[in-house]
Amino acid sequence: MTIVVQALELGGSGPTVMVKDTMDVAGYPTRASSQSLQDAPPATVHATVVQSVLDAGCRLTGKTSLHELAFGTTGINHWTGTALNPRFPDRIPGGSSSGSAAAVAAGLVDFALGTDTGGSVRIPACCCGVFGFKPTFGRVSRAGVMPAHSSLDCVGPIAASLPMVVTAMESIDPTFKRLAGVEIPRLKVLQITCSPEVREVFERAVAAMDLATEPLALAHMQAAYGAGMTVINRETWIACAHLLETGAVGADIRGRLMAAGETSDAALATAEEVRVLFTAEIDRAVADGAVLLLPTMPDLPLRLSEASDTRAVLGMTAFVRPFNLSGHPALTIPLTGAEGLPVGLQLVAAKGADEHLLAVAETLINRLYSNTAWSSL
Repeated sequence: MTIVVQALELGGSGPTVMVKDTMDVAGYPTRASSQSLQDAPPATVHATVVQSVLDAGCRLTGKTSLHELAFGTTGINHWTGTALNPRFPDRIPGGSSSGSAAAVAAGLVDFALGTDTGGSVRIPACCCGVFGFKPTFGRVSRAGVMPAHSSLDCVGPIAASLPMVVTAMESIDPTFKRLAGVEIPRLKVLQITCSPEVREVFERAVAAMDLATEPLALAHMQAAYGAGMTVINRETWIACAHLLETGAVGADIRGRLMAAGETSDAALATAEEVRVLFTAEIDRAVADGAVLLLPTMPDLPLRLSEASDTRAVLGMTAFVRPFNLSGHPALTIPLTGAEGLPVGLQLVAAKGADEHLLAVAETLINRLYSNTAWSSL
């Protein structure tokens, strides 16, 4: 059960941090937890985001494991070993930033960095019962991060508390300026279908905040999920297809990559049309500063024994992947179900309103936990 694939000791005396092994650290290879990259040469320079955390005085203590080539949602990896979910050891750690979420949940670091192409920060954060934030697309530099090109992927922090998420954002985004005391905006609850267990926790949490909400149905949500799959398949095929020649790509990822290679130009064109429609739909929904509320995952995290087929369980990203397609910032807040299992509350806001979203989240969390009916559970 591997969380850390490379121990490091770099930087200052500030918050401790680990980074997903898709981010270059000078002097060390970037292997993306894939045997096909076991002979990768050491990086010559730090990824921009790694340099940023070092410049901020953080102490970099390791590189974390992941679902191979960042192309899976469970975190299961048969080469490096699957990162143990510290709080829920019979459940998947989530992917693809499994090691980063597990490191935070285990208390190994103050925060960790993951990447989120189709929920890969928010899904493992939800599975491990911690906070995960996907910034607005393009806001945090991806220079020196695998894959070199992506229209979906974002570097984002995972932490055990919201204040540490804010600290992490200050470290990785020089334009980020924390906000405090924001007014509560309009809260729009997305109308979605999820398991009874998740719905009960989600609705109870929203009610405990004791704030006015309004329902919102999104016409293009399901199509956006499918379009996000199409785009990630084409872009991952372009980035990683050459690794199939090594014969060392794991069977699950090899099968998914080969299927991704069949993505047609027509399918991609349709996906890009959906991207335009869905992005405009979300832009309208949050144009007045509103924040969208929905669960992070449609069901409880899978047991490890249930998650062997990577492609069969991709539906766990149904509520996160669409916002990679649209590029809006999204945060998952950890909640606990009646049986102690993790559920995520996801918040989404306007592009560029990352500070606003995190400040609103702080207010909502304070209201939630000041409600004795919730906090006494």
